[in-house]
Amino acid sequence: MSSATAVPLAQYPKTMDPFSDPTTAHTPTDTDTSPSQQIYSPTSGAHSTYLIDFSWGKFKSLITDKNDPASTPLYIVNYKAFSPNLVFKSAATDTVLGTGTIHAISINAKCTVHDRPIKLKALKHFETSYEHQSLAFSDTDQPVPMTWTGSLGLRTWDFVCLDEAQMPVAKCVINNWGITRVGWIEFLGERAAESEKAREEIMVTGITLMYCMALRFSNFFSLFGAVFARPGREKDATKTHAE
Repeated sequence: MSSATAVPLAQYPKTMDPFSDPTTAHTPTDTDTSPSQQIYSPTSGAHSTYLIDFSWGKFKSLITDKNDPASTPLYIVNYKAFSPNLVFKSAATDTVLGTGTIHAISINAKCTVHDRPIKLKALKHFETSYEHQSLAFSDTDQPVPMTWTGSLGLRTWDFVCLDEAQMPVAKCVINNWGITRVGWIEFLGERAAESEKAREEIMVTGITLMYCMALRFSNFFSLFGAVFARPGREKDATKTHAE
């Protein structure tokens, strides 16, 4: 699968600083001359950001487009104690478009996106390394593997999604110190910019992974799940949901 506008992680744009306020657009200067910075600046047509704001009173998150002055909600995420733990709805139609399920012991997670089951499969025991099979980023009727990696910092916890060619297509960020602005999702490249299905798949899988890792980080039982897990890639790409 081609991914013409993507850049390797080593060239990840410095203008997309996770420590900066995601609601503040970067103003290009004379020193911003590298192609990667120009392509993925927040004002680029191939780059968009969804903001995740949590309501403690209603125990739900509202997802908005950073570039929308009115901050009209695009999606609503409801949190539940029982499976599915996350329910994603369209704010305009109130219809369910996806779900996310995390486990107290197992380090794998499950999602559905438009009724299609997707498994977030751990690739390593004690590192943030996951894989899911994607139709939204495939050029055929067969799913392609998407890989998630993570990096925990003092202020943010970053989760980068890589396509089949190991090029970044999105970054989901947990704001470690956020009270209401708990995170954001940055979409990279033409596929995510042009395809609503691609953005929704990234949103559902990314937020589910974020909460899966938050649970693993704070739950003692997940340690046993990591020890006895069988990490690794799916041998059959069509088996995306079986445990």
